[in-house]
Amino acid sequence: MRKLLDGIYNSAAALAALFMVGLLAMVLLSVVSRQLNFHVPGTDAYAGYLMAASGFLALAHTLKRGEHIRVTLVINALQGPWKKAMELWALGVATLLALLFAAYSCKLAWQSRAFNDISTGSDATPLWLPQLAMAFGAVILVIAFIDELVLEIQGRRVAPLSGEALRNE
Repeated sequence: MRKLLDGIYNSAAALAALFMVGLLAMVLLSVVSRQLNFHVPGTDAYAGYLMAASGFLALAHTLKRGEHIRVTLVINALQGPWKKAMELWALGVATLLALLFAAYSCKLAWQSRAFNDISTGSDATPLWLPQLAMAFGAVILVIAFIDELVLEIQGRRVAPLSGEALRNE
């Protein structure tokens, strides 16, 4: 099960990286087209779609690597069962919020598909396509939070420390 979950997180991160490369390509195409006096319609919109897809698909991988911003002032002051209770509470609330976000993201993509909602730009992209990446990333984030919550309940959760947090400037 651990290999499957890590595979899901890593696959989503790889897809996010691929979308990030696509974002770079859109930005470069936009810059080059301006310099060479030709216009490629929709580059700004597609850059936005790719940026959103990249961000949402990377959320779970980032969570599992301990790279999300987390305020630990209270938790670090607690000891023993109080600390574990606070971790469980925080992970429970985060799981609930992620679940609500995923449900509404999926509902938004579904409704956009049902209503044939398209972007208002010249590209007229069906909006459910870019919204699908957001919903997919949100669902994987829920899975990652449930994973963290179960690991914390079992006492097997190792909260990874971000390398950035260890630096003192």
